[in-house]
Amino acid sequence: MLVNRRQVIRGLVGLPLATVLADPRLARAAAAALEGVSLTTPGGAKVSAALAVPAAAPAPAVLLIHEWWGLNDQIKAVAAEFAKEGYLALAVDLFGGRVATSPDQAKGLTELVGKDPKAATETLVAWLGWLKGHAKSSGKLATVGWCFGGGWSINASLAAPVDATVIYYGNVKKVAAELKSLKGPVLGHFATRDGWINKPMVDGFEAEMKSAGKTVTVNWYEADHAFANPTGAPYDAEDASLAWKRTLEFLAATIKRG
Repeated sequence: MLVNRRQVIRGLVGLPLATVLADPRLARAAAAALEGVSLTTPGGAKVSAALAVPAAAPAPAVLLIHEWWGLNDQIKAVAAEFAKEGYLALAVDLFGGRVATSPDQAKGLTELVGKDPKAATETLVAWLGWLKGHAKSSGKLATVGWCFGGGWSINASLAAPVDATVIYYGNVKKVAAELKSLKGPVLGHFATRDGWINKPMVDGFEAEMKSAGKTVTVNWYEADHAFANPTGAPYDAEDASLAWKRTLEFLAATIKRG
């Protein structure tokens, strides 16, 4: 029952997000509290997601896009955390229910999405429309993504109008012409020792955003790629905590109070 899901989420209120994510049992409990939902895209694909409902509604909504590992307990637990913070949070699945357990598997899954980016875009646009029109949504909407999902966070915001975009070390190689459709401001979290999403790419993104007349705030951390993921070796607790704090402040200003 939905009320039981809410009780589980409220029961984790006193625990820091990092504590929940670092403990597989706690992450599993938080993930289990979410409601599974599905829809059929205009192209006929049946896609799924996990929904976390806050205690009070209507609420601003956040669409979460997973790392290259897929929609696992970690990302679902972050959705539960957003619900604790007062957001209607939807964690989408771009891998068709598959979750990687090795880098090779993760790479293969991301490559499959890359072969048909239009399908992924259609999935995200469909979910954004679903979330915006949800009975418990205030109509305010943001996207948040990590790594693979960080790139798709900005892609989703370019494909459909949203009020804010958050990118954790995602691919931001864009030109000004592509960014013209962006509606709201962008917040980016990037790592100085990231060998993939590096400073030249991010500096270029800032320049193209400025050229397009768009607003972006970039935060740099003395860390490695995926520094906000407590389950991996690059995890940096201090930087992850700071990035989370900045994310909540940004969303509060753009979709909660904005």
